[in-house]
Amino acid sequence: QVQLVESGGGLVQAGGSLRLSCAASGRTGSIYAMGWFRQAPGKEREFVVAINWRSGYAYYGDSVKGRFTISRDNAKNTEFYLQMNSLKPEDTAVYSCAAKINIVGRISSDTYGRATWYDYWGPGTQVTVSS
Repeated sequence: QVQLVESGGGLVQAGGSLRLSCAASGRTGSIYAMGWFRQAPGKEREFVVAINWRSGYAYYGDSVKGRFTISRDNAKNTEFYLQMNSLKPEDTAVYSCAAKINIVGRISSDTYGRATWYDYWGPGTQVTVSS
């Protein structure tokens, strides 16, 4: 089992920045990848960004490239972050982090963007961007 807790959400004006955190506990040594997804009211869950926990390589959703950056705390190896810059009202959503544990075989890069691929989820944190 892996437990995930997000923090850092809030209200910000358009053009501003926020930094979200996701803290993992439990079987963190089994984590293969971590991701951020978001869901706005009445919309489907959308892929934001993911990171391969072992290589550190990141995959970004098209709508956030150049504005959002994922990073991790290499010392703790149990926390990762989402730095969100140049925020827009359309970024308003509940942001959730997710974890994928041990996998077998090779996977394609687009797998990181599939919410159903992940095994564990945090409860989410609200981000609201005002115009």
